[in-house]
Amino acid sequence: MTLAMAESIAPPSAPRVALIGFGEAGETFVRSEGWRGVARAWDILPERRAAMCERGVATGDDAATALGDRAFVLSLVTADSALDAAQAYAPLLPEGALWCDMNSVAPETKREAAALIEAAGGRYVDVAVMAPVDKGMAVPLLVSGPHALAAQPLLEALGFSNVKVVGGEVGRASAIKMIRSVMVKGLEALSWECAAAAEAAGVFDEVTASLDASEKPLKWAERIAYNRERMETHGLRRAAEMEESSKTLQGLGVDPVMARSAVELQRRAARSNKDKGTKAA
Repeated sequence: MTLAMAESIAPPSAPRVALIGFGEAGETFVRSEGWRGVARAWDILPERRAAMCERGVATGDDAATALGDRAFVLSLVTADSALDAAQAYAPLLPEGALWCDMNSVAPETKREAAALIEAAGGRYVDVAVMAPVDKGMAVPLLVSGPHALAAQPLLEALGFSNVKVVGGEVGRASAIKMIRSVMVKGLEALSWECAAAAEAAGVFDEVTASLDASEKPLKWAERIAYNRERMETHGLRRAAEMEESSKTLQGLGVDPVMARSAVELQRRAARSNKDKGTKAA
């Protein structure tokens, strides 16, 4: 589809947006009502540019043509390409263009990307996507940075229904996401390690039933406070137990990556509690 054909059917109220990267997120978003005719996209992979055309999204023979005069850009590349994308495409942006960095990267990376965009005359916005993109336009977005309030209504005009500004600093939205991922992805990894050992020992049903029986319906702030207190008070004893858990997993042929790390964290918590008591005395 040519640029002229695509843009001739753009709804007048929708912001004209350009997407950098056309993976799962880009393909999901452009299926939404209201995007047809307003979206251009660019991806370095030819097969993805072909997919854009199939979805009714205009592109071009090069990034400069695809981005054109777009003053609203969503960066949706892989995490390891987020900084490269900002560096490569910042010179192509019109003066004052909003660059919404929706990639899952550290706050430090977002600040580096912001410097590149701002130096080229663009306006950088830190956007954290807080759930799988299969939620479509209902996916929660956290937005931060000096230009977050300018970006919020444009994101909402595209159809995003859960956009929240969380501060005026670049990196704040991504900090929330990255730190939350410690728990979410950490629990995934811990569950995998526990299940692998339980299956190897032939006690999966018994282990999961025991976990169900001991589960406490607490809010996360309460759960974290409880866990911290237990670790500080009983960390040394728990570290010794986790050493034995690590041996158990090793005996079953499961590498105790998470269990081994828990030994060290339990000990650190106990030591920190002891240090606090010494200082107070």
